[in-house]
Amino acid sequence: MEMMVFLAALLPVLFGCDCILDVDKPVDCSDVYKAGQTVSGIYSIYPAGDIPVWVYCQMISDGKEEDKGAWTVIQRRMDGSVNFYRPWDQYKRGFGNVEGEYWLGLENMYQLTRNNKYMLRVDLEDFEGRKGFALYSSFSVDCEADGYKLQVSEFTDGGAGDSLSGHNGFKFSTFDKDQDAYEKNCAKHYLGAFWYLACHNTNPNGVYLWGEDDTHHAIGVVWATWKNYAVSMKSISIMGVIFSPYIHTIGVCLHAVFVPKCPETEFGTVVVVVGVLVFV
Repeated sequence: MEMMVFLAALLPVLFGCDCILDVDKPVDCSDVYKAGQTVSGIYSIYPAGDIPVWVYCQMISDGKEEDKGAWTVIQRRMDGSVNFYRPWDQYKRGFGNVEGEYWLGLENMYQLTRNNKYMLRVDLEDFEGRKGFALYSSFSVDCEADGYKLQVSEFTDGGAGDSLSGHNGFKFSTFDKDQDAYEKNCAKHYLGAFWYLACHNTNPNGVYLWGEDDTHHAIGVVWATWKNYAVSMKSISIMGVIFSPYIHTIGVCLHAVFVPKCPETEFGTVVVVVGVLVFV
């Protein structure tokens, strides 16, 4: 503990930055939970510093081990009330109604996952009331300069199968910013926006359809390994929880050390934690 205090005190000298941790500004729902808020609901978090972002926190303290945690919901569909066929800028910033359907924003996802290892959980429900989920023990989103590339791995099946691992390593695409591996535009073709390859195994941001509809192939809220490309989900919730809380608890000081965008080394992203360089 004395060494940690020494390092924290040394930071302004080494890097010239004001590294005062603000415990009143939770970075994600894990911090909200630590502050004593144990009821699921809408809370403000600060993934990028001083700007608050409203988010739904799913608090689970009992049940199976893979269910437990303070989950930050990054995407949710439930009734088709929000149009998800939107341009790049809105997917970058986020949109929707946090009380219902919304997208947290790619930049917020990057800020959340840049310094910590996150788990990702996808909860699904069909129109017959059947439920399933998919769990990934490693999840992050790269910076905008790298196309907000998806990094996801270490799948555990909760009955829904694995429709996401095939999208690992791909950049995010919208109808006005095509970064997929398809000769055409996947977002235009499937009326959504996602980390498309060529094109998809899942389309969470597709058209909200009412169950099975094969009129237009695979444009719905599809999770192909659970149902098929003709069956659209009644609800889908994508949420993340911090997997390695140690670094997150100590705190980070980045702004005085790195230039904007995505600082990378051949080993990975450089993170400064109370004066210590850590390669993740």
